[in-house]
Amino acid sequence: MIILDTHIWLWWVNRDTVKLGQRRLDQITSSDVVAVSAISPFEVAWLVHHGRIVLPIGMRDWFEKALDGSGINLIPVTPEIACTAVELPDHHSDPQDRIIIATALVNNANLMSSDKKFSSYQELGKMLI
Repeated sequence: MIILDTHIWLWWVNRDTVKLGQRRLDQITSSDVVAVSAISPFEVAWLVHHGRIVLPIGMRDWFEKALDGSGINLIPVTPEIACTAVELPDHHSDPQDRIIIATALVNNANLMSSDKKFSSYQELGKMLI
């Protein structure tokens, strides 16, 4: 399983192959399961609401395409994920990113991110791709 961080998910769904890159494209298409944390839709909505990103279609339609229409699985934020997220070292103060990292750890899944701060988490080891 590969868990996509929010920006990778945005690039994948919006077919931004330049930002995504061929290596990431190959990894996503060859994975048996591709997922995002349930916090990622919140993060997308927040970014849209605050004018930090613009979606090519309306937000609700984009979410339908980005989940049901793309085969991306949505992983709920469980109590175990919440506890793991708050117990992580303070390398990253963004709660959404901490939840995404914890989601990968709890599910023993690879995590695809372009966020440089993620590499500070030794807990991820070789899971970070």
